Amino acid sequence: MSTFGLDISPALEFGDPVTRARQAEALGFDFISAYDHPCGRQATYETWTMLTWIAAHTERLRVATRVLGVPNRPPAIVAKMAETLDRLSGGRLILGLGGGSADDEFRAFGLPVPTPREKVDGMIDAIEIAHGLWREPAFTYDGPRYRTEAADLEPKPAHPIPIWLGTYGNRALAATGRLADGWIPSLGAAPPEQIPAMRDRIFAAAEQAGRSPDALTLVYNLPIRVDDKSSPADAVVEQLVGFTQLGFTGFNLQLSGPDRTEQVERIAKEVIPLVRRAAA
Repeated sequence: MSTFGLDISPALEFGDPVTRARQAEALGFDFISAYDHPCGRQATYETWTMLTWIAAHTERLRVATRVLGVPNRPPAIVAKMAETLDRLSGGRLILGLGGGSADDEFRAFGLPVPTPREKVDGMIDAIEIAHGLWREPAFTYDGPRYRTEAADLEPKPAHPIPIWLGTYGNRALAATGRLADGWIPSLGAAPPEQIPAMRDRIFAAAEQAGRSPDALTLVYNLPIRVDDKSSPADAVVEQLVGFTQLGFTGFNLQLSGPDRTEQVERIAKEVIPLVRRAAA
């Protein structure tokens, strides 16, 4: 069965995020997600704090970072934050990570601006550090960007916390196959015609690491709108079903326009059931 997530923008202009998340939960969405851009002129909530608030006011819905820019926070601290949120929410966290694309934000907040290679190195370090701290006592790691020294993180997670990556370049895609639990590319950066080659690189790296590609969750992040004139429900269903043929087993939906509440209801009732039926 296909998994469906709903993008919850941290922007204050869109109203109470808990109200939006509760609507998604009531309508049967599987998770909500939020992007990570702490710097900017637009008034926004900080992503991790907002997701924690949402988790505290929902019961079933999973919460996903889409995706945390690794340079914004020390990876060992993120690993601790993740264990705490996952434990307090009853195992509902999806930790989305990325190398970080917003160089102007890093610069504005006085953070080092990594090169593209350093961003991938840092993302790999962050995953290795999280896995090590979640599994081992006195964990020591010395990577190209980040390190730990006999570090203890207690308690250990009660179960594996899934890590999804938003990746596009060859090295980052290979790292996804080796280390991650899921891939969540965006339509704008990874259009459908480019997906097969990118997916195959991920799967090849997984197999080389002794992992089954079937263990990875592939979720497409894309804008969506149901409009009886320009994009009727049956056309949206056909599009999403087509994306399942590319290997996607889930979708993270970004809504636009002033009628978001109505759009969520229409998508939940007119699109999601038909996509799930076709995928099954």
